[in-house]
Amino acid sequence: MIATLGRYKIISEIGQGAMGVVYKAVDPIIDRTVAIKTINLNLSRQELEEYEARFQQEIKAAGRLNHPNIVTIYDVGKTDQVAYMAMEFLEGKELKDMIATGQIPPADAIVDIIAQVADGLSFAHSQDIVHRDVKPSNIMVMKGGVAKITDFGIARLPNSAVKTMTGLILGSPRYMSPEQVIGKSIDARSDIFSLGVVLYEALTCVAPFDGDNVNAIMYATVNTTPPPPSAHNRAVPAMLDLIVAKAMAKLLEDRYQAVQELADDLREVRRQMDSSRPATALKAVTAPPSRVPDKVLVDTATIPMEAGGGKHEEALPLPLAKTFDSFDATMRLMAQTAQTDDFRDFISETQKMRAYRGKIEPGSPLAKQMAAAPAKPAPAPPPPPEPAPAKKEAPRPLQLPLPANAGREGGTSTATNLLTIGAIIVLSIAAIGLLIALLMK
Repeated sequence: MIATLGRYKIISEIGQGAMGVVYKAVDPIIDRTVAIKTINLNLSRQELEEYEARFQQEIKAAGRLNHPNIVTIYDVGKTDQVAYMAMEFLEGKELKDMIATGQIPPADAIVDIIAQVADGLSFAHSQDIVHRDVKPSNIMVMKGGVAKITDFGIARLPNSAVKTMTGLILGSPRYMSPEQVIGKSIDARSDIFSLGVVLYEALTCVAPFDGDNVNAIMYATVNTTPPPPSAHNRAVPAMLDLIVAKAMAKLLEDRYQAVQELADDLREVRRQMDSSRPATALKAVTAPPSRVPDKVLVDTATIPMEAGGGKHEEALPLPLAKTFDSFDATMRLMAQTAQTDDFRDFISETQKMRAYRGKIEPGSPLAKQMAAAPAKPAPAPPPPPEPAPAKKEAPRPLQLPLPANAGREGGTSTATNLLTIGAIIVLSIAAIGLLIALLMK
């Protein structure tokens, strides 16, 4: 392994290709890790001219492309044995290696990767550059899921100096478009077909067009239609089958006309896959019981406010119904909550107070409460008793007149009557004494 290339210090060998070796190196001037792609110049004159032209074309193509999903080219150079190109060093895996494991990646991850590749190709097509060699080994998936397109070595530039030789096949047979196979002129829709093949293989780990040799693969590409990806992988949604079929349409007019259309459809599938998947970042630890609620609860926080409703209206308090009995309501609440024993003393005292029919002093809290309460209708007087047969009347004791309000409460107690009679007697004696004093004067 060589130690240096130009000013770059070689660290290790990354891989080998048909044109040369790819190294990991360091730029000592700015201390930046780079990937060095080389082309072996120990070829025949005709091959050397062809590969050098392709190498220069890749430099021109990549130099015009500045996109997050396309590898960045830093520098180019040449020695006596090799020509080299310093590019962005990507830490990740080739999509080819991910497929080769045989473990099918999740469909949503594949959709994300291919959509990013479509974005990069869309930018390249806007610069009139067709990649012509879209395949899994030219797609790098970095940490975090970012995908980048590499190797624009056979990209077709406007007024390209590279001429396709008779019988020379540029591109990988399994991923070539039908027009590329039969030698017709190609445009950006050829990259769309190749990207559709990559999408098919990434979803299923099965190549849609395969054979024992190159001729069999090319015949299958032009003449056969593979089964939909869901036939190999049931996790693939039906809409992805439609997208793959349109991307790999044999006729150009049936295919996507722009790779951005393919990217938009892939992102729509991704959105639908997310919406059908249950949320995993829920705040609730357990799900609510699966019971039909008796009433529909409305979340007032989602009700839009009226325009200009910056001032909050004060809620008026609800008036207390005059017929409301707090004691009866308390009794019902205690019965429903089985707390009757805890309030037994309260119940007894309240019942005693309700049964009290004695004199109530004016100005007392109870008098004010009764004055505020609505007056209850007086009970109807009992019917007069029938006259008894005439008998010899016994002398009746002296009866003093009672106050006017006696008996209004439905029968006063004996103690109250005695107090009333005593007061009348005292007042009578005082009146007689006052009269005698006046006569003596």
